Amino acid sequence: MPLRVELKPFERIIIGQSVITNSDSRTAFLIDGDAPILREKDILTSETANTPAKRIYLCVQMMYLENDIPAYQDLYLGFIKELIEAVPSFRDQIEAASNLILSGNLYKALRELRALIKREEELLR
Repeated sequence: MPLRVELKPFERIIIGQSVITNSDSRTAFLIDGDAPILREKDILTSETANTPAKRIYLCVQMMYLENDIPAYQDLYLGFIKELIEAVPSFRDQIEAASNLILSGNLYKALRELRALIKREEELLR
């Protein structure tokens, strides 16, 4: 079943290895296939990954976009160890995300980590 995507004017989306920028009007299209897809609002960069949970998210984002878990596995393990030592109450969400990664559900792992980022933001206030 194809994925229906609606983009706001000038909104960007990553599909596979390509960044697509919408024109000046709202648009909708269907995507059929297995390429990784991330909307602009869900993309982190190295500059915006400025907290432990965001660094974990960026690491998993790269696993997802590059379809290469082993390339980022050591980095991921270091980041989660650091976060769990700092905030042990995050363990359950980290374990849930890790299980999703192990089963190949990287997009669902990113969703789990977005919720973790929100919890982190609440703690930092």
